[in-house]
Amino acid sequence: MAEIFAGRYVLADPIGRGGAGAVWRAWDRRRRRYVAAKVLHRRDAHTLLRFVREQALRIDHPHVLAPRSWAADDEQVLFTMDLARGGSVERLVGDYGPLPPAYVCVLLDQLLAGLGAVHAEGVVHRDVKPANLLLEATGTGPPHLWLSDFGIAAHRDEPRLTEPDHVVGTPGWIAPEQLLGAEPDVPADLYAAGLVAIHLLTGGRPDAQGLVSAYARGVPPAPRDVPAPLWGVLGPLLHPDPQHRFRTATAVRKALAEAARLLPGTGTYEEPIEVFDQLGPPPPGFTEQGPLPRPFDPEVPYEESAPPSAHGTTPPSASLPHAAPTTTVARPVPPPPAHPPAAVPVSPHPEPAAPERRRGGGPPARVAVPVLLLALLCFAVGFWALTQAP
Repeated sequence: MAEIFAGRYVLADPIGRGGAGAVWRAWDRRRRRYVAAKVLHRRDAHTLLRFVREQALRIDHPHVLAPRSWAADDEQVLFTMDLARGGSVERLVGDYGPLPPAYVCVLLDQLLAGLGAVHAEGVVHRDVKPANLLLEATGTGPPHLWLSDFGIAAHRDEPRLTEPDHVVGTPGWIAPEQLLGAEPDVPADLYAAGLVAIHLLTGGRPDAQGLVSAYARGVPPAPRDVPAPLWGVLGPLLHPDPQHRFRTATAVRKALAEAARLLPGTGTYEEPIEVFDQLGPPPPGFTEQGPLPRPFDPEVPYEESAPPSAHGTTPPSASLPHAAPTTTVARPVPPPPAHPPAAVPVSPHPEPAAPERRRGGGPPARVAVPVLLLALLCFAVGFWALTQAP
C-alpha cells in the first residue's frame, strides 16, 4: 500500500536522491498531478537547514525548478517541485557524448536565463553543474532545461553560516575565488556555467585546475571541439579573475546570441538529439491519472477508495466492454421422489441450530404463530360476548 504523506501526497516510487534526501514521484491530491517530492529527516540539522533555504525560494520562471509546496509529518518534512521527466544534462551527455554547438547554445541560453532570474532575487546558486540541470522529455524537439537544487543557495546579503576556510559546492565546478574563501557572488555562478558549456561541447569533465594555469599569459586558444565564435564568449567567462568576466547573465546571453549566428549550420544537427522520458510509466497501483481505486473505505478520500454500487457490485469501468443484455429463464421444477427419504437419526445431544435466514420480508415463524393464536383467542372471546348479550 502506498504511503500517504501529510494526507495530501501519495508516494509512488523513488526516482533519485538529491543532496539532502530521497526524491519520489508522488501524486498531489490537491493539484491532481504527479510531482517530484524530496523527503528529509528533521533530526538532521544540516539537512533541515538546506530544506529551509530551498523551500523559502519562490521564483516563477520557465527555466527554474524551485519548490512549490511543503509539508511536515512526524519526523519528516517534504517539499515538492514539478516533475522533470527527461533526466539531467549529465545523463544526456553520457548518452550522446559531445553535443552539437547549436544545441549547446540553446541549453546554455536557457541556463543563463534561469540564472538571471535567480540573481535578480539576490540569490547565488553556488552549485551549477550538469547533474543539477534537468530536462523535460521533449523527444527530438527543442530542449527545455531547468536549473534545480537550491540546497546550498545563498542570498548575497545574508551572513555566512560556514567558516571562512570551508568551501561550499561540488569539487570541479567551483570558481577559483571560491576556493580562496571569497563571498558567493554572481560571477562564480557564471564561471560554473562556462564549465558546463565546455562539458557539453567536449563530452568530458573540464580540467578546472588546468584552466587556471592556462590563463597565466592571458586568454588561451580555444580547446579542441570548441568553435572559435563560442570561445569568444567562454574564454572571458572562464577567466580565473572574476573582474575579467561578464558581470551579469544577461550580458552573457547577448554575447552568446551573436556567437550562435556565426556558427556554421545553425539549427541543424548531424545526429538528432532525443530527450527520452527517463521515468517510465507509474508503478503498479498507479496510472497516469493517479492512484488506482482501493476497496471502499469511508475513511479514505475519493481517489483512493471506490464505493460499491447499489447492488454491491463493482461499478463498470470505461475501459471494459459492455456486457450483452441477459434473459431470465425459469428453472424446471424436479418431480417428487418415488420413495420418501429415510429418516435421519437425531443425536441425543444436538448442537445448537444455526440462526434461520429470513427469506422474505415478513416476521419469522416464532413470532407469527403466537400472534395468530392471540388474535384467534380475542376473536373467540368477542364472539362469545356478543352471543351472551340480551
